[in-house]
Amino acid sequence: MKMNKLVALLALPLALSAMAAQAGDGKVLYGEKTCNACHGPEGKKALMPQYPKLAGQNEAYLIVQMKDIKSGKRANGDTAAMKGVMHLVNDQDMKDIAVYLSKVKP
Repeated sequence: MKMNKLVALLALPLALSAMAAQAGDGKVLYGEKTCNACHGPEGKKALMPQYPKLAGQNEAYLIVQMKDIKSGKRANGDTAAMKGVMHLVNDQDMKDIAVYLSKVKP
């Protein structure tokens, strides 16, 4: 019985660490999926003036925009570059990135 408690006690920090890493996935994904290349390191300063600043945007709005670009529903000259990388992003990635960006101070 004492051994089980010891193992549980030792495993707790690992579990908490894993949960903390999951909470930061949006920030990691933002870099891994190359969002930062056009929208800036934290979505605050876009590469081109016509690209939107994403920091502080509404989470639901960001998800809709990413889904519309990926599906082709939203297609114009400015979405062409993003369309090229959206195949790398799944629905959960979009949610995680949107949650992260919605919490970044503009």
